[in-house]
Amino acid sequence: MELSERIGRWRLILGQESENRFQNMNKAGGEVLSQEQFLMDQALAAIYNRSESGGFGFGTRGAGHGPSNPQISRWLGDVRSLFDKDLVKIIQSDAMERCGLKQLIFEPELLENLEPDMNLAATIMLLKDQVPKRSKEGVREFIRKIVEQINKLLESDIRRAVTVAVNRRQHSPIPSAAALDYETTIRRGIKNYNPHIGKVIPERFYFFDRTSKTAANKYTVILDVDQSGSMGESVIYSSIVGCILASMASIKTRIVAFDTSVVDLTEKCDDPVDLLFGFQLGGGTDINQSVAYCQGLIENPKKTLFFLVTDLMEGGNRASLVRRLGELKEDGVTVVCLLAIADGGKPYYDAQMAQKVASLGIPCFACNPQLLPQLLEKALKGQDLSGFSSEIGKQ
Repeated sequence: MELSERIGRWRLILGQESENRFQNMNKAGGEVLSQEQFLMDQALAAIYNRSESGGFGFGTRGAGHGPSNPQISRWLGDVRSLFDKDLVKIIQSDAMERCGLKQLIFEPELLENLEPDMNLAATIMLLKDQVPKRSKEGVREFIRKIVEQINKLLESDIRRAVTVAVNRRQHSPIPSAAALDYETTIRRGIKNYNPHIGKVIPERFYFFDRTSKTAANKYTVILDVDQSGSMGESVIYSSIVGCILASMASIKTRIVAFDTSVVDLTEKCDDPVDLLFGFQLGGGTDINQSVAYCQGLIENPKKTLFFLVTDLMEGGNRASLVRRLGELKEDGVTVVCLLAIADGGKPYYDAQMAQKVASLGIPCFACNPQLLPQLLEKALKGQDLSGFSSEIGKQ
């Protein structure tokens, strides 16, 4: 890297105040910053080197005034064209905190220019009851972009994992022409191929287990999701996963949300955006009450997966919560406690409660979204998840 390029990068990092010093260091002469770097500097200065009135003409004195909105919209467009997506998300987040942009995120022209971001989506969900009518469609479209991104990331892997795990190829001793497994019958009978007549003569015919498709024999997946304010990212991932699972006929899916009350959102699983808007982020937490409700949904414990998505900050009866989770496990339910579903960062949770839950033999860990398909497959197959949680902990 040439000296002039290094000088330009350090000038961007240190800001306008360092201009004179770097000008003296630039032996090649000319401007310290290239034209593109100059535009970057102007975009960054709007939030990191603001005057008292604010880089956008808003801030402590002018937050929320309409005339500044087109300027912010142009700034967002510049940022998206100058920096890569990861940096754009950081800059957007800093702008919201430093410049009062949070008060303006529901302006339609701003939503069109915001880069889809999980943290911003969680903030929007937290403030969704304050969305003005003129911006409701823009907010839904922004959330839909997030949903589409996550669907692309997870949907095919989740479908494959569930299809493999529920073993729809399980065979039955009951013969049925409609349920004949041609592939297995031919593959295992190929050794008996008769070249004189040009046919395979099977020693045995294999038939699919059609009873496994009945409601009583389906696996049930229950997602019990904490909607307290700190769980925003987990709520978004949980709702999308719930919708993917609900669209699969091979399993039965229930999704429940709770704070100090319990809401069954299963009927909203047709549309992940509608489901997300059914959550009410914020408020207290009564996990025990929600687990009690979910107990009533269980028809076949040995074919039920119960995912409790929570930070375990219990505001209800802690002893009763531990007892109920123990009862679920003793009944044969596969219980998993997910402290967070997030891309990065350590989850914030009640360590004492997590230890008590883990002592019941219930896996208790945070999970990267990309590992959810693998987790689902192992859980549906009845495999030991303790090793899986240990591997996650090492990452």
